[in-house]
Amino acid sequence: MDKQFPRLNLISSIENSKLNSNLPPMRMENINADDKISSFSQTMIDMTKNLNETANAPDKAIQDMLTGNGADIHDVITAINKAELSVTIATQITTKVVQAYEKISQIQV
Repeated sequence: MDKQFPRLNLISSIENSKLNSNLPPMRMENINADDKISSFSQTMIDMTKNLNETANAPDKAIQDMLTGNGADIHDVITAINKAELSVTIATQITTKVVQAYEKISQIQV
């Protein structure tokens, strides 16, 4: 019966990998690499700039499509949908910030 089934040493055939090594995971190094935390106001300013760029993207896509600079109707529709979604999210964030401010202002000290 030994002639039909070869004997395999599975433990010695397993190579070292990140799963069984003592190396720290790569994702944690990326998280801890940036110690700079931006302020709330700077975060809001950056989000406003990104929203402005996203909201202006459909105009540029339409212009590129009409002038033949490589954009097609799919790019225009995608830019419009992305802009609409960004405006919706920005509106919801603004509403939540205002609600949080109102709750904080109601706290009696």
